[in-house]
Amino acid sequence: MTKRFSPSQIILLVIAAALAIVWIAPIAWAVATSLKPEAETTKLPLQWFGSELTLDAYRLVLATGGIVKWAINSTVTAVVVTFMTVLFSAMAAYGFARTQFRGQRVLLVVILAGIMVPPQVLIAPLFAEMVSFGLVDTWWSIILPQVAAPLIVYILYKFFQDVPLELEQAAFVDGAGRWRVFFTIVLPLSRPVLAAVSIFTFITTWNNFLWPFLVSTDPNTMTLPVGLANVVQGTFGLRYAQIMASVVLAGLPLLVVFVLFQRQIIRGVAHTGLAGQ
Repeated sequence: MTKRFSPSQIILLVIAAALAIVWIAPIAWAVATSLKPEAETTKLPLQWFGSELTLDAYRLVLATGGIVKWAINSTVTAVVVTFMTVLFSAMAAYGFARTQFRGQRVLLVVILAGIMVPPQVLIAPLFAEMVSFGLVDTWWSIILPQVAAPLIVYILYKFFQDVPLELEQAAFVDGAGRWRVFFTIVLPLSRPVLAAVSIFTFITTWNNFLWPFLVSTDPNTMTLPVGLANVVQGTFGLRYAQIMASVVLAGLPLLVVFVLFQRQIIRGVAHTGLAGQ
């Protein structure tokens, strides 16, 4: 049987299609420009495709630019930040969800209040702190300030509250300690939400530009967004095909991550209980 759409469904489909076109058009233009011969990128009137499709821009970017080095730096930074953020946030969230201590409610309120503080407000004091510790232009100056994630603590805190307490009590009866219960029972049960927050943290760290830009002037520690902003323009000038090729290469890893882990992202959002908020 042919499915019939109601007028409201048709309107929603049209709006969704229009939004999809608006979202994908700049990406499609960047890809198309990166495949044009350099001389045709500024040709008027503008055309989607050049006289031929060529990978020269990608070859030149990989051969003359530092994009491979920056990509490696971004990968190392994102992996380390993700690991440390998820581990420390999970430990803090479990402590708030399952233990009682003096000042617990006040400390939890302070952490949650951090969600409402714009990151830009903390730039000056964080930079001064990195200078006082002598960490500017090091990996730690890029990594450590990104590890604190009040939102991740809150998400995991809400999730741990819903973990059946009977499972932990049974482990305690068998002689397991708090740490063993956390690592062998709670964390395995939290795989969906841990996968989701890990992916979100990885993507956020990979895309972070402002903080690495401020504390990293050494090309050996520059992440991909910083390297593209500082070096690509000076190296390639107004060679739009090469600039677009660099942008496409920079965004490709995130696309791969999303395609490979989209199921984990959806499951994780559902398990957090925040999907409808």
